[in-house]
Amino acid sequence: MQQPWINKAKTDSLFILSPSFLVVAIVFLFEKQLHQIEDNYSFYTWLFLIVFVDVAHVYATLFKTYFVATEFQKRKKLLIGLPILCFLIGIFLFSFGSGVFWSVLAYIAVFHFIRQQYGFMRLYARNESKKWTWIDNLIIYTATIYPMLYWFLSAPRKFNWFVENEFLHFENPFLITVLSWIYGFILLFYVIRTIYLFIKTNYFNIPKNAIIIGTFMSWFFGIVYFNNDLIFTLLNVVSHGIPYIALIYLKEIDTKPTADLNWLHYFKHFKGLLLFIAILIFIAFSEEYLWEILVWKEQFSGSSNDFSNWYFLVVPLLTVPQFTHYLLDGFIWKSKK
Repeated sequence: MQQPWINKAKTDSLFILSPSFLVVAIVFLFEKQLHQIEDNYSFYTWLFLIVFVDVAHVYATLFKTYFVATEFQKRKKLLIGLPILCFLIGIFLFSFGSGVFWSVLAYIAVFHFIRQQYGFMRLYARNESKKWTWIDNLIIYTATIYPMLYWFLSAPRKFNWFVENEFLHFENPFLITVLSWIYGFILLFYVIRTIYLFIKTNYFNIPKNAIIIGTFMSWFFGIVYFNNDLIFTLLNVVSHGIPYIALIYLKEIDTKPTADLNWLHYFKHFKGLLLFIAILIFIAFSEEYLWEILVWKEQFSGSSNDFSNWYFLVVPLLTVPQFTHYLLDGFIWKSKK
């Protein structure tokens, strides 16, 4: 049985599978240096990790939806209505206070991040028998949900998803111990089962298992093992954002015939890839600059005006692309079967 690559072994390995492993290696090799970078170069970590990766990956969705004429016509009601709905939901949530707004958005974001790992795993298992799908599902959800439960049940961590106190906390060392044993048992079961299947079938699904192992590593070390904001951001953002951007480019531009792309054919080949990345970075920076001058005022001090009286509109409006991305992903990657 051939390996179920999305594009090619080299491109999949480099841009989709390796980010988790590379970042974990960097964290262990340069942990002390990362602490120094966090203390002295916060602007650059914000710029490269949050803007150039995290926010940029949100806008990569445009190249599968709004920028594709056939796709837009097919999903016109959804693509127009969903951002409006997200804005209205945002205003409603913000009416209960910013804490409620960010808390709900954080839980939705966590669900989105978990589902992306599930989606990649299922994509790479697409040629396998569906009989034992539930086992793969159990493993990938264990890799992601246990670290989050550890976060919720342990003392407050030194990092946040969006803002402080966004998650409900209930410190319970005993429950953490129980969940840790279950986590370890499932991890051991995964290893034994994988070895058994390899011996039995003489086949090892490289990309599927790389996604599973990378997910275990990035989520465990980012949330449970280390308790550091920059390390969490590195493992969380890079492992999520870069594979998503790569998936969009490989599936929606690189592998499609030029005749089917219309104006998007300009993004093919190396110069087109650079243009693709440049557009994502430009849009992402523009959004974050608005966040900075209107709301956060942490990285730039370009505006002395106080917009706090308008936060109930400004914050939900600025969150629309991100919120829409979270929800829209649940529709655009569904199998056509």
